[in-house]
Amino acid sequence: MNQQAACIFCRIERGDAPCALVYRDDRVLAFMDIQPVTRGHTLIVTREHFENVYDVSEQALVAVASLSRRLATAIREVIAPEGLRVVQLNGAAAGQTVFHYHMHLIPRTAGEPDRFHGRVTADSAELAAVAVQLEAALERSTVQSA
Repeated sequence: MNQQAACIFCRIERGDAPCALVYRDDRVLAFMDIQPVTRGHTLIVTREHFENVYDVSEQALVAVASLSRRLATAIREVIAPEGLRVVQLNGAAAGQTVFHYHMHLIPRTAGEPDRFHGRVTADSAELAAVAVQLEAALERSTVQSA
């Protein structure tokens, strides 16, 4: 089996694995992390398979960065965290566990555990509910900026 066939993010991108989708365009998709560190923990993933920051195309990198700003605003509106951690890991030594370029947006409140990855699978209905709220907030921000 080749790397892309086995990659969970490629499987999600193809529709072969489920996710609580927040956003999709021609370069990126965003969905809820199934093992969130906190409520609202969202991933932005390139649709094309790139292993890490060393391999990602400039166009895909710009698309991830652009969406991260818009999604951060949506997370602030929906979740109202005290802060937001934006994390992008490269290589196993850095903590990367899925070797497909992606970015974590992790809402933060003072005193919460300091982690990049959750350890418990979240309730799929809760993930779907948050995804719907974030998607609506993204749509409102798009309409307001137009």
